[in-house]
Amino acid sequence: MSKQIIATDQAPLAIGTYSQAVKTGSTVYLSGQIGLDPATMEMVDGIEAQIHRVFRNLKAVAEASGGSLADMVKLNVYLTDLANFAKVNEIMAQYFGQPYPARAAVGVASLPRGALVEADGILVSE
Repeated sequence: MSKQIIATDQAPLAIGTYSQAVKTGSTVYLSGQIGLDPATMEMVDGIEAQIHRVFRNLKAVAEASGGSLADMVKLNVYLTDLANFAKVNEIMAQYFGQPYPARAAVGVASLPRGALVEADGILVSE
């Protein structure tokens, strides 16, 4: 099975040795996105702005793969403070409709570039 590398300038450029996403067959594996503004490659300020930016970045990569957030089957969210879990739920509902993807939310000690939140996921299209 072949793999296709997905890249878009509508999401931050990779800041390490990874691709924004990799598509194989009807499955797309999206790398983690943090709250970087793709135009400036600077972190947006505050947890709410970072959560929105993370979902916008994931949306851009999903669309570059030919899919959408509606194709998300698994979402992983990493938070440096689990007290922000309710904010993730509130903002996530603005980007995802029911039925929601399967999801994990994990508290972590730190994230790249001092981010407060990161998310990655898996898309499956027909």
